Amino acid sequence: MKNVGRVVAFSGALMAIVITVASVGWFFTYSVPGGGSISLGLCGLSSPGDFFIRFYLDARAAELEQPAGSDDTLVTFVVEPGETAAEIAVRLKQEGLISDAELFRRYVQYHGLDAGIEVGEFTLCQTMAIPEIAQALQQGQRPEQLVTIQEGLRLEQVAAVVADQTNIPQDEFLALATTGWHDAGFTFDFLADLPPAATLEGFLFPETYRLPEEATGVDLLSRMLGTLDARLTPEMRVAAADRGLSVYELVSLAAIVEREAVLALERPVIAGVYHNRLEAGWFLGACPTVQYAMGTSDNWWPQFTLEATELDSPYNTYRNLGLPPGPICSPGLASIQASAYPADTDYYFFLVDCAKNDGSHLFAVTEEEHLSNYRMCGGGVP
Repeated sequence: MKNVGRVVAFSGALMAIVITVASVGWFFTYSVPGGGSISLGLCGLSSPGDFFIRFYLDARAAELEQPAGSDDTLVTFVVEPGETAAEIAVRLKQEGLISDAELFRRYVQYHGLDAGIEVGEFTLCQTMAIPEIAQALQQGQRPEQLVTIQEGLRLEQVAAVVADQTNIPQDEFLALATTGWHDAGFTFDFLADLPPAATLEGFLFPETYRLPEEATGVDLLSRMLGTLDARLTPEMRVAAADRGLSVYELVSLAAIVEREAVLALERPVIAGVYHNRLEAGWFLGACPTVQYAMGTSDNWWPQFTLEATELDSPYNTYRNLGLPPGPICSPGLASIQASAYPADTDYYFFLVDCAKNDGSHLFAVTEEEHLSNYRMCGGGVP
């Protein structure tokens, strides 16, 4: 019995020593003046302070996974240079993104995430739990510019949009896209198809682009051309070549389809009509090419009239055979695909369906059928 008593006494004493050491560790870890800490790591194991933080976090595990609110509206949270994890935690709570600043601070401290919080802008919301927010703060978002180019815009319109949505001046971008691109060092293969005096009309691929805050016109042009290069798959280029079209001619045709088509399902049919007319050696008779020739800074896409078919311009496809000298706008991927893979159709004519008035068209095989549709619609612009 004496031996048993000694064992019990020894165990109690050992436990008291461990608790004392842990308490001292806790004290030194969180009581050093100036916010520092003293490591009491034992043989490479976690410090006693870590043990108590782990116990604290385990006890509040449910709260860690509980978002601060139900509002999923994205908000921008900015971490400023020199901010500590404790200061960040307080601001997160003040902005309603977390419900407990101390819990957040202890979580990032225990997992070593406090040192990884970066300076920058972050997109957060109330429905993110503390672990999600802690991870999100590990990668700062640099200030950036966002520009969205819509399908069917001509070069001058694209330049205006770029100037409106970024720090890139309109004149600078326009100069680069008309002549300056020759000296910009772009190495995309399809540029070899462009005539020597060609602008980048049609090749400014419509897309949303994220740019660094300090981006230049060359940077944006490079992304636009790179995006088009990626969208123009080898299969599409081969399909165009099989129809006798270079990439430049494919984009030129797609630009017309872009301005003509309203309904997605009609794009391949409209492209098929133009392919048929090209193969038959007919005038394309495409209204948008004439509108392009008529366009001015006051109205880049004026109303088409029958009188306009007499306009003296190489872009007037009522008077000039074949495709126009170049693209008339920036076509989207759907129009490029439709032009590379047109519908197999017998149609040679089409005009706007005046009865439906939903952007659809009336297609015709013969000129007689086309004129009948024309008269049915009151003899207006075909």
